[in-house]
Amino acid sequence: MCHDTLYQVALTMVPNIGAVQAKALIEHFGSAEAVFKASASKLGKVDLIGEVRAAAVKNFTQFNLAEDELLFIEKYKIQTFFIKDKDYPQRLLKCIDAPVLLYYRGNADLNHAKIISIIGTRTSTDYGKQVTEKLVEDLREQHVLVLSGLAFGIDAIAHRAALANGLPTIGVLAHGLDNIYPPQHKALAKDMMLQGGLLTEFTRYTKADRHNFPRRNRIVAGMADATIVVETAIKGGSMITAELAHNYGRDVFACPGRIIDAKSAGCNYLIKNNHATLLTDAQQFAEKMGWQKKNNTRKVQKELFIELSADEQTIVNLLSGNPGMHIDELLLKSNLSTSAIAAGILSLELQNVVISMPGKMYRLA
Repeated sequence: MCHDTLYQVALTMVPNIGAVQAKALIEHFGSAEAVFKASASKLGKVDLIGEVRAAAVKNFTQFNLAEDELLFIEKYKIQTFFIKDKDYPQRLLKCIDAPVLLYYRGNADLNHAKIISIIGTRTSTDYGKQVTEKLVEDLREQHVLVLSGLAFGIDAIAHRAALANGLPTIGVLAHGLDNIYPPQHKALAKDMMLQGGLLTEFTRYTKADRHNFPRRNRIVAGMADATIVVETAIKGGSMITAELAHNYGRDVFACPGRIIDAKSAGCNYLIKNNHATLLTDAQQFAEKMGWQKKNNTRKVQKELFIELSADEQTIVNLLSGNPGMHIDELLLKSNLSTSAIAAGILSLELQNVVISMPGKMYRLA
């Protein structure tokens, strides 16, 4: 156990110091131990801290609670991931409110090559169950890691489908690792620790209180390359997670439902307001993510190149031999206008010559 772990745990226990403030302190002083050893005046000068929070750090005396947490960690062989550790989930580092410290029991790689979050209502329908199971089964060849919240409904269905298809799956908890909520999922959680894991930012004795779930949801959104909403009402945790993912700049997909079904109202809303891409099947998802090339693309390219316009040819030349270019880079290097680039890319996409990737990136098909 790292010597600094005691201070890392303690920092998360300081009143009025949330993830954003703790991150600012770590970036300024370099380590959790250095934060506690800094003077009140130096602490107060850090952005977002000020005198009140500086005093909270200096007046913190409950290191015994942090020591008890270390004993719990060691007893149950829990892994900790500090925000400066090389094995910390790298996708989370791009989120301004990333947790400073994570607790983990399991064997899956938190930096797995392809991570997807599958979320939805706790009271799923047969439609939601069928869609989730079919989607996970069809994504098996992509070797994805399935992330969710271990809740009733779509979450549990996604976890079980991942286990059934030999895929790693991680449950993100809104409480400590000393219990499982809901308790009906203890057996599922046990299986997941053998083929995935359980992850949380909360210390033991933390109950699954209502205000902890939005904090849990930001990890579900931030750790994944894409979030898939299968079924949800217009309000609820899944909508919060989808909006978080959208705000983080991640890809969000939603499965459409009938307009008269309340449990599809949230998905339909996300699609309608362009906060999610309409999802129909695993192949479409993989292609949109740039994980799978379309069939016969190479043949189509060769046949169509001779018919390209001057602007289209310029775009193709820039993308040739390049694994992907951002739209801004294409604009800069092509000397074309924004409208010319947009029209050229759209035409090339329709001809299956160019593929759109997440983050406004493009590559040749």
